[in-house]
Amino acid sequence: MNTFKAIFEQYNWNEIQTKIYQSTTIDVERALAKSKKSLEDFMVLISPAAQPYLEEMAQMSHYLTKKRFGKTIQMYAPLYLSNECQNICTYCGFSLDNKIKRVTLKDSEILLEVAELKKMGFDHVLLVTGEANYTVNINYFLNAIDLIKKDFSNISVEVQPLSTHEYLQLHEAGVYSVLVYQETYHQEVYKEYHPKGKKSNFDFRLETPDRVATAGIHKIGLGVLLGLEDWRTDSFFNALHIDYLQKNYWKSKYSVSFPRLRPAEGVEKHNFIMDDKDLLQLICAYRIWNEDLEISISTRENENFRNNIIPIGVTSMSAASKTNPGGYVVNVESLEQFEISDERSSEEIANLIKNAGYEPVWKDWDIAYSSK
Repeated sequence: MNTFKAIFEQYNWNEIQTKIYQSTTIDVERALAKSKKSLEDFMVLISPAAQPYLEEMAQMSHYLTKKRFGKTIQMYAPLYLSNECQNICTYCGFSLDNKIKRVTLKDSEILLEVAELKKMGFDHVLLVTGEANYTVNINYFLNAIDLIKKDFSNISVEVQPLSTHEYLQLHEAGVYSVLVYQETYHQEVYKEYHPKGKKSNFDFRLETPDRVATAGIHKIGLGVLLGLEDWRTDSFFNALHIDYLQKNYWKSKYSVSFPRLRPAEGVEKHNFIMDDKDLLQLICAYRIWNEDLEISISTRENENFRNNIIPIGVTSMSAASKTNPGGYVVNVESLEQFEISDERSSEEIANLIKNAGYEPVWKDWDIAYSSK
């Protein structure tokens, strides 16, 4: 089976980085003027040369998002099921070498968490775990999905990379979306961030979206962990990946998320800083390049940024998130994967969206629509 790896190997990190940073204002003006944008244009729009055009880019992003998605923002919440993990990742609170109490929710505890999320109004849930194949594996996922599918019309998962057969099982169980992040496309330093565990296999993770798409999953979410390496170069490779997937697996929908590094237990500070203005530029660049791409903003981002990003290009937002297993009710004090920044309630975020002239959507897809 041909995979993205064949495309990826045609590109060199340093060459792409140089090309991005050598973009000129003439390149930017030419890219903005084109009716149909290419990956080369995306490269230009994330360059330093595009920063003076941010206001124009924001207006264009607003127009394109409104035209394609209307004035709606989908609401969702993550449900962390386990912090057990067999990987060592230098940036994550769940890392195997971090001496924390490991928690995996039992059925009764999952139902207590679900009841709390339903009280908040959520109908779209994202199931999240660490990567521990012996504990939180396909059987655990299928059981959890079966347990909660009566309560949610939309179930997404963000778990360890699985086989094509296992993704088929998730699809048949009613999973709508799978999120999987490469973390960084800088292959030479990937091993430094992931020194131990199955996640250290760069190629296996790189080819995961191919397996997800082959299984017929409705939506695939990609992204990079912003702060590990140069965000511009990493984001180009992420866009390259999305472009490949859309061309080869056109029946699936695609989304992009923007997880910026956040403080976490046992995690050292990293040197690659991305400020709010940079993130705004990146969001606008994605929208201008790809009108169909769904764009998600999590509670990693601060209140001020989330207040102002709503009309710019976002299509979904999380609210009242807890990043620890049992964090809503069962085990409030368990270790978070990372600190959230926006701690407002789901009601407050819904009102924020309404006050911005948009509609908070709690349900926009139902498992009954699935063609099994």
